[in-house]
Amino acid sequence: MDTVTPKTCYGLGPNHVVMGTQQYALDVESIRADFPVLDRQVGGDVTTPGPGEGDDTPLVYLDNAATSHTPEPVVESIADFYRTYNANVHRGIHHLSQEASVAYEEAHDRVAEFVGADGREEIVFTKNTTESENLVAYAWGLAALGPEDNVVMTQMEHHASLVTWQQIGKKTGAEVRYVELDDDGTLDMDDAAAKIDDDTAMVSVLHVSNTLGTVNPVEALTELAHDHDAYAFVDGAQAVPHMPVDVGEIGCDFYAFSGHKMCGPTGIGVLYGKEAILDEMQPYLYGGEMIRSVTYEDSEWEELPWKFEAGTPVIAQGIGLHAAVDYLEEIGMDRVHDHESALASYAYDRLTEWDDVTVYGPPGEERAGLVAFNLDSVHAHDLSSILNEYGVAIRAGDHCTQPLHDELGAPASARASFYIYNTREEIDALVDAVDEARQLFA
Repeated sequence: MDTVTPKTCYGLGPNHVVMGTQQYALDVESIRADFPVLDRQVGGDVTTPGPGEGDDTPLVYLDNAATSHTPEPVVESIADFYRTYNANVHRGIHHLSQEASVAYEEAHDRVAEFVGADGREEIVFTKNTTESENLVAYAWGLAALGPEDNVVMTQMEHHASLVTWQQIGKKTGAEVRYVELDDDGTLDMDDAAAKIDDDTAMVSVLHVSNTLGTVNPVEALTELAHDHDAYAFVDGAQAVPHMPVDVGEIGCDFYAFSGHKMCGPTGIGVLYGKEAILDEMQPYLYGGEMIRSVTYEDSEWEELPWKFEAGTPVIAQGIGLHAAVDYLEEIGMDRVHDHESALASYAYDRLTEWDDVTVYGPPGEERAGLVAFNLDSVHAHDLSSILNEYGVAIRAGDHCTQPLHDELGAPASARASFYIYNTREEIDALVDAVDEARQLFA
C-alpha cells in the first residue's frame, strides 16, 4: 500500500547537469529513464498499439499539454493496488477495504498539501478538469445565477470553461462576458476591471493558456472578483503540472486540474473548493457513497468531500495521483518551472528566426512551457503530419480554444509543449523538421 517514490533526487540545485552541450536545471537523463515510452521508435504499423514492424524513427514527444507520460513509480503504485489490496472504499469492514480506504483518503490529503488547501474536505476527486468545471457550474451555478447576474471569462478560455459557463448562462439567463486580449496575447486588465462589476457572480479564468502560453495574473483577477462579492474559479490544468501553485496565496474560491497532465493516470481530476462554499452547495451527482442516510422520502448527504463523489470513486487513479505528486515534489516544482521556461524560450527563439513562421502569445521568457505557431500557407494538420514522419509528436488543431483561434485569424495552429523529460536537442529536432516542411512547401 505504500506509495512508490522516485529512487533518485532529480533536482540538482545550483549544479546543473550537462547533456551534450546543453545545461539543464534537472537531471533529465535520470528522469527520462523513468519513462520507457521515450525510448520508442515510431513508424511502421499504427493500427495496433506498441512497436510495430518497420519502426525506425526515435520518438520526440512534444504533446505534453494534451497529456504527459506516466513514470514507472506511478505505474507501479497503481499496479501495487490492483495486485495487493484492490477493494472498494468506505463500504467494507474487511482488511482490504480498510487498506484501500486509507490509501484513497491519504491521496486527498497529499493533493491538498500539494496545492495549499486546508485539508481533504476541500479536495474533490473528479474524472478531469472538465468535470470539475461542470460540478461547480451545475451544483452552484444553476441555483445561484439568474438574469440579473453575469459570468466573466477571457477570450483565451479552454472549451472546458467557456462552453460550460456559456450553456449555464443559457439555462439561467445570466450574461456571459469575455475579457479581451492585448496584441501580445496577455489579458487587458483594464477591460477586466470594466467587465467585472457588482452584477458579476463568477469570474472563471485560465491560470495558463493552453494555446498562447500566457500566465494570467490570477491573484489580481481573484481580488477583482472578491471586490465585487463574486466567486473566482481558476482552471489550473496547464499550471499545476508545471509550476508551484498555492490556492491559499491565490485566494480563489475554486481551482481545478487533471492528473493525466502531471505524470498521473487518466480518469482523475481535482476540484479544490473552499470548505464553507462546498458545504453550502448541493451535490451534482446522486447515488451510493455520497449519502449518510436514506429513507423513501428523503436523503442526507455525506460529509465533505465524499458528498460530491457519488458511486464507486476513482480509487486506483487517486492512488496513482498521490504517487505522481510525490514524484513531482521529489523533483521540485520550482525546478520543473525553470526547466520548462528555458525550453519554451529556446523554442520561441528558434521558431521566430523565420519570417514565414508565426508564433502566438507573449515572448519566450514570459510564457509557460509551450509554443503554438503556424507556417505560412501550410495547414497545421499538414505540418503535424510531416513532423510525424520525423518522429516529432505535436498537437495540431484549435486545442479546444476555437473562439480564440477565430480572434487570431487562424483556423488551427501547431503546438509543441514541453515537460520534465524534454531536451533542447528535441527542440532542435522539431525545428529541423519544420525546416524540412518549409522547404517542401517553398
